[in-house]
Amino acid sequence: MELQFFNTFERRIMPFHAIQPGKVGMYTCGPTVYNFAHIGNFRAYTFEDVLRRTLEYFGYEVRQVMNLTDVDDKTIRDSRAAKLPLREFTAKYKQAFFEDIKTLNIEPAEVYPAATDHIKQMIALIQILMDKGIAYQAEDKCIYFSIAKFPDYGKLARIDRENQRAGVRINTDEYAKDAVADFALWKAWDEADGDVFWESPWGKGRPGWHIECSAMSSEYLGSSFDIHTGGVDNMFPHHEDEIAQSEAATGKKWVNYWLHCEHLMLDGEKMSKSLGNFYTLRDLQGKGWSGREIRWVLIGAHYRKKLNFTFDALAQARETLNKFGELFDRMRSITAAGDGSEIFSNIAERKEQFKNAMADDLNTAAALAALFELSRSANKLADEGALSQAGAQAVLAAFRDFDRVLGALAVDEVRTAEAFPEDVVSLAEARSAARKAKNFAESDRLRAEIGKLGYAIEDAPGGVYKLKKL
Repeated sequence: MELQFFNTFERRIMPFHAIQPGKVGMYTCGPTVYNFAHIGNFRAYTFEDVLRRTLEYFGYEVRQVMNLTDVDDKTIRDSRAAKLPLREFTAKYKQAFFEDIKTLNIEPAEVYPAATDHIKQMIALIQILMDKGIAYQAEDKCIYFSIAKFPDYGKLARIDRENQRAGVRINTDEYAKDAVADFALWKAWDEADGDVFWESPWGKGRPGWHIECSAMSSEYLGSSFDIHTGGVDNMFPHHEDEIAQSEAATGKKWVNYWLHCEHLMLDGEKMSKSLGNFYTLRDLQGKGWSGREIRWVLIGAHYRKKLNFTFDALAQARETLNKFGELFDRMRSITAAGDGSEIFSNIAERKEQFKNAMADDLNTAAALAALFELSRSANKLADEGALSQAGAQAVLAAFRDFDRVLGALAVDEVRTAEAFPEDVVSLAEARSAARKAKNFAESDRLRAEIGKLGYAIEDAPGGVYKLKKL
């Protein structure tokens, strides 16, 4: 199947064609580093990681740029409240972000440009808009983008401009969806900014949030590139404003494909500190959940559907990943002779199923079905004693291939065997002997004794058993 994505700009699924064959330029909206990123943010970052990995799976060389917003209304506000210089304040959260994406096994982008390192490029872009008469300096000394000079404004979010009020200006970085008005490119310094300012042709001040991404994307990807991603909440005003200022400056189409992921919900409700259901990645780790388990939940739903994140889902992820781990252990233990032909065709079908699903706008649900079907087939053959070592190794290779995209299976991770109390192990060994002797009454009695001690025992063919804590 040809790789295809739902292009938000067109509101339809479209075949993907890169500007430069075999190479993809991708810009992903990164964190505003004024606090620890929460799991709603990481829903977007894991989606973007799966997108990147899928492009690589299909043979593309990806150049990904993810910005770090380290100057805006929130970073200035909170750094001043903490009585810390802006750079020192944001450094803590930049470091935390990189630690968190490592925990979630998110592949690093090629470039992580920080806004404060690219002020010169932002000033140059604003100057182009000023020279073209598209931007202007108002009485408050700020530089604004005139949407009246850009007739296509609203084409991404499909904003109705008929009821806008001419001459309305917005100085804040974020605003309501119905606030269609001229937006700030450069904010003149005021006392609330403290020591945060840069010199410019229009006086000292700082950039608006939206101009940052336009300047940094053109610096590293050029005036036109393939893919821009983010959450649906960024579509307006942020992405709309990015398009306006970028295309007004260059006269070129800025981005060919826009991909947006839906919101993350917590137990069916919007995440909110006031509701007490606001979690960072570190909060979840503190409750005992691993990065792999959290990632499995985050990538489990299609990116264009709302994701309901629950602790039950985390528990299910733990169980699923444990079962895959048991499968991998079992495959490694198989030593029977054979050429693997007993499962090769099944593996080929499952790999084709997986590839077609990911090509179809990252259909992760259908892709995961291929994993479960291959797992069932491999276990069935192993139960029957019909799986060879060559076949088992081919199964492991297939799951490694799937994990190039999923990034959560850890196929070759050596799992630490759980330590069980000696009396429980003794009872389990005695029960195994009773089963081999076909003394099923004694076997049942010993199972009950094991249960009284808080453990369960599961049997497998060949006299093999597994203990679990209840």
